[in-house]
Amino acid sequence: MCRLANLGVLLLASSLAMAQDTRVVLLGTGNPNPEPGRMGPAVAIISGTHVYIVDCGAGVVRRAAQAGIAMEQITRAFLTHLHSDHTVGLPDLIFTPAVTGRKEPLEIYGPPGTRAMTAHVRKAWSQDRQIRLHGLEPSVAQAYVVHAHDSAPGEIYRDSTLHVIAIPVNHGSWKHAYGYRFEAPDKTIVLSGDTTYSPGLIAAAQGCDILVHEVYSEKGLQARTADWQRYHRAFHTSARDVGRVASQVHPKTLVLYHQLPMGQTAEEVLQEIRETYSGTTLYGKDLDVIR
Repeated sequence: MCRLANLGVLLLASSLAMAQDTRVVLLGTGNPNPEPGRMGPAVAIISGTHVYIVDCGAGVVRRAAQAGIAMEQITRAFLTHLHSDHTVGLPDLIFTPAVTGRKEPLEIYGPPGTRAMTAHVRKAWSQDRQIRLHGLEPSVAQAYVVHAHDSAPGEIYRDSTLHVIAIPVNHGSWKHAYGYRFEAPDKTIVLSGDTTYSPGLIAAAQGCDILVHEVYSEKGLQARTADWQRYHRAFHTSARDVGRVASQVHPKTLVLYHQLPMGQTAEEVLQEIRETYSGTTLYGKDLDVIR
C-alpha cells in the first residue's frame, strides 16, 4: 500500500510538472543597433498561466502580443540593469497593457535605481494617466498601479509557480547588474543579462535546464576600433567565453540572445562557441520558444 501511495504522489507530481510547461519565449534578441527583425532585449518566462518578463527593450509589448501573451498576464517584470536598450520599453510595459486589458498592479523588480526610473516614467505620463482614469474612457484604476522594487542579490520573488534569484554579474562600469535564475518545479532557467565572463553566474547557474546568454563575435570584434574593443571586452562576453561558461554549467540547452555578431553570420558565431563547448546551442531569434 505504501509503495502504491508513493507511486501516486510521484505520478501527481509528474502530472503537475507537465501542466506547468515552463518555457522561454524570446521577445527581443537585439541590442542598441536598430535591426528591424530583432526587437530590443526582452524575454518572457511562461510557467502555467503565469508570465514573467525580463527586460523591456523596444517593441516588448507588441512582441508579447505576437507570442500569444494576453495583456492581463503582464503583471510581473524583472530588469537586469538600466541600460537604455533594456529599459526603453518601460513606458510601453507600464501603460499599454493598462489601456488594453491588465486588471491588477504591475510589479517591477530590478537593481537599485529601478524605483527611481519607474517613478520618473510615471511622472512623465501623468497627464495621460489622469485623462484615461478621469475622462470618458472606460478604465481599470488598478491597472495603472505600479510597485517598483530596488532588489538586493538573492531571492527577490516567490509565488506558487516559481521563485526568482537575482545574480550579480560584471557589466563594465555598472555598479549593479543582474542575471536571474527562475526555479519552477519542472524546469530551471537562467538568464545572464549583460555581462562579461562571470564566475558568479557560473556558480549560480549550476543545474539549470536552459541558459540564455548574451554573446559577441570575437572575430567580428577584431575588425572594430580599439576603443570599441576595450568597451565590449569590459561589458560583454565573447562567443568563446560563452562556451567556457556553458562547459562548466552543462545546461540542456544554451540559447544565445543580445547577439553582437559584428558582421559574422550566425553559423560563424556558433563555430566560435564550438571551440569551447559542444552542447546543444541555439542562436536565438525573436519569438523562438524554448522548452
